[in-house]
Amino acid sequence: MDNSSPTSNKKILCIEDEHFIGELYARALTRAGYDVNIVIDGIEGLKEAQTDVYDIILLDIMVPNMTGIEVLKRLRDPTQTPNLRAKIIITTNLEQSEEGRAAIEVQADGYVVKAEITPKQLVEFLNQLNA
Repeated sequence: MDNSSPTSNKKILCIEDEHFIGELYARALTRAGYDVNIVIDGIEGLKEAQTDVYDIILLDIMVPNMTGIEVLKRLRDPTQTPNLRAKIIITTNLEQSEEGRAAIEVQADGYVVKAEITPKQLVEFLNQLNA
């Protein structure tokens, strides 16, 4: 009998400096079977992401010490992060222009506006991403 679900043993790196949001996501994702690590700083988040042990990276645009945009650029640069297998989902509450959002979406695997999505909806979104 196979007990594995689509989420079993899936590792998520959440680069999020808002403690409350990070905790909400971690609780919902852990309950859904994900293994979650939260990092609150862009530089530390980049280092952690480059270990390539994660399946999904939730990346807030506004984090201390290095913006999520810069982290995204470095993760997508094959000279700095070769063969990254994680899917990168941008999470933000910033209003982006259509051009700004489109430029980010080209490099990311998904884009979520935090104010418009519940933790449960985030889990459903990530489950579909894994399907």
